[in-house]
Amino acid sequence: MKKRGKFITFEGSEGAGKTTQINLLKEFLSARNIEVITTREPGGTPLAEKLREIIKHFQGSEIVSDKTELLLMEAARIQHVQNVIEVALNDGKWVICDRFYDSTTAYQGYGRKMDLDFIRQLNAFAVGETVPDLTIYFDLPLEQGFERTRKRYADKEVFDRFESQKIDFYRRIEQGFKDIVRNNNERVKLIDASLSIEEVHQQICRLVNEQF
Repeated sequence: MKKRGKFITFEGSEGAGKTTQINLLKEFLSARNIEVITTREPGGTPLAEKLREIIKHFQGSEIVSDKTELLLMEAARIQHVQNVIEVALNDGKWVICDRFYDSTTAYQGYGRKMDLDFIRQLNAFAVGETVPDLTIYFDLPLEQGFERTRKRYADKEVFDRFESQKIDFYRRIEQGFKDIVRNNNERVKLIDASLSIEEVHQQICRLVNEQF
């Protein structure tokens, strides 16, 4: 029987640089003969990607309620966990995921001001025993993150439903992540995402080496 793989999640507000670092960590682990897959939330399976499109880009006169958004997130997560994450971990592969249930707590719980206890119950229902071995939170001043995303989306004509939110929404999310880090300090580790790409990568490598 193969040894179960490790599950690492990356969290942070907009513009934190998670995607670049996920790719660098995959290279780092692959060089050590560790089989790695990368994935994302919402998404990760054909059905979950369709739900992602609705969550982020639905357009029309019908308003997507906050409750609908939350349940679509959890439905996508169930598909993702059962069909991708659990399969890979049981096959001995490491999984690196761009966002997981901490984002739901921060975005829908703090950002949308929804009931935190209910969200925790939904998260637990969706993932079962599939919880991250390590979560890396990218700490970046809100204004710096906004500047990065402004440059990234300068040529976009249409922003998704989250990008169009006002800064107060993101201040609440930032507070949510800080609470998550404080309340889960054995699992969630904070790194300084304001540094250079190489310096951030080195922080992550040190964390992974320390944990595993």
